[in-house]
Amino acid sequence: MENRTYFDLPINELEEIGNRIDDRFWKELQNSRIFVTGGTGFFGIWLLESLVWVNFLKKLDIEIVVLTRDVVSIQKKAPYLASFPCIHWHIGDIRGFDYPEGQFSHLIHLASASAFEKAVQEPLERYDTIVMGTRRTLDFAVHCNARKFLYVSSGNVYGRQPDTITHVPEDFSGCPDLDESNAALGFGKRAAEFLCCSYSQKFGIETKIARCFTFVGPYLQLNLHYAVGNFIRDALAGGPIVIKGDGSSLRSYLYAGDLAVWLWKILLCGASCRPYNVGSEYPVTILQLAQIVAQYLTNDINIEIQGNQENTQPINRYIPCTFRARSELALEQYTSLQESIRRTIRFYAESYES
Repeated sequence: MENRTYFDLPINELEEIGNRIDDRFWKELQNSRIFVTGGTGFFGIWLLESLVWVNFLKKLDIEIVVLTRDVVSIQKKAPYLASFPCIHWHIGDIRGFDYPEGQFSHLIHLASASAFEKAVQEPLERYDTIVMGTRRTLDFAVHCNARKFLYVSSGNVYGRQPDTITHVPEDFSGCPDLDESNAALGFGKRAAEFLCCSYSQKFGIETKIARCFTFVGPYLQLNLHYAVGNFIRDALAGGPIVIKGDGSSLRSYLYAGDLAVWLWKILLCGASCRPYNVGSEYPVTILQLAQIVAQYLTNDINIEIQGNQENTQPINRYIPCTFRARSELALEQYTSLQESIRRTIRFYAESYES
């Protein structure tokens, strides 16, 4: 384990995650068995690598079982994860997997569908995957006598953020419009949150809910519908960076390493059935985001705005209020947007140079 090539993420970043959570909280995981769904996605790889690192460093003797539909693809995508002796792979679909044997103390439910599938699934199929997958995982939590269950939800449960709210709080009662493109995601995640709270009340499981917004970092897929990922891809390819809208939409980005700290802290210390927004409070326009990405490349990168810049529609915004997480769990944004983008570009630059 002393050979640092075992980890794909920089060791100093894994150390940052481990050190930002007090040892007394990590000790809760001593000799535990943890079941993870969605462990090979963007969020999942960060959680798995950080957990393996903490497990080794603090000698916690953790066993991790990860649900996957295809071990062969895992071995190709992330062979270093497949090499860790503390990680075991369990084959199955999130909606109807067979239960692995034995008891588990903690369940981390990240899965709903792959990022690619989210982009192409029919709304009903997407909704069913989210809700049925969550219920199956909760049923397994009851079966294996789990104490704590982390559900990774989404800021899409709030629907379109009103122009009068600069940062949407957890007690905002909005919901998606029925014809929104992400309605299936928003309603599915909200229904899954209801299931988490219902199972907690009925079976006594501590269900923790993290409503995640927008993020940047290594492992973010660059070829899907994520603006920051698309901009990094365009820049590394020599440009231009293409903005499909008018560039005025407002977003905020939390670094993936910070995200891992937040999710671990919510699982270990968060209140049951009390949703926590997870994200950055610092807004940036999509045009400003493209400009920040461009400045980290040595060659001149052009920015191409394809949308109507004379658009008079209200500005689209997607920015959380994180007061609850900051005040109750002492969480914060540790990594600036500029540093987050620099780290992400550095991670991907080698593959574009080879």
